[in-house]
Amino acid sequence: MKRAMKPIHPGAIFREDILKELNLTVTDAAKALDVSRKQLSEIINERAAVTAEMAVRIHQVFGVAAEFWLDLQKKYEVYIVEQSGKIRLKRIKMRKPVVAA
Repeated sequence: MKRAMKPIHPGAIFREDILKELNLTVTDAAKALDVSRKQLSEIINERAAVTAEMAVRIHQVFGVAAEFWLDLQKKYEVYIVEQSGKIRLKRIKMRKPVVAA
């Protein structure tokens, strides 16, 4: 399934909506999150994913729900995989529709 627009990486949102809005340096934010500057830099420069652990850290320090960050990350990763074209499988036709629990 092709999506019209590429989802934004959660690191970009963290950079723009938290660091810039609060006038924080990467170093200051990394200290508050108790992570290395390099680890946070990788995320805000969109080279690393926001993990569940990082999402919880962001929630505890900045009050933004961990699920928000993980949802953004999931949408971003699914888009990247879909756009890569590396997975091309044939759908199995079901007799009855599968109902999600």
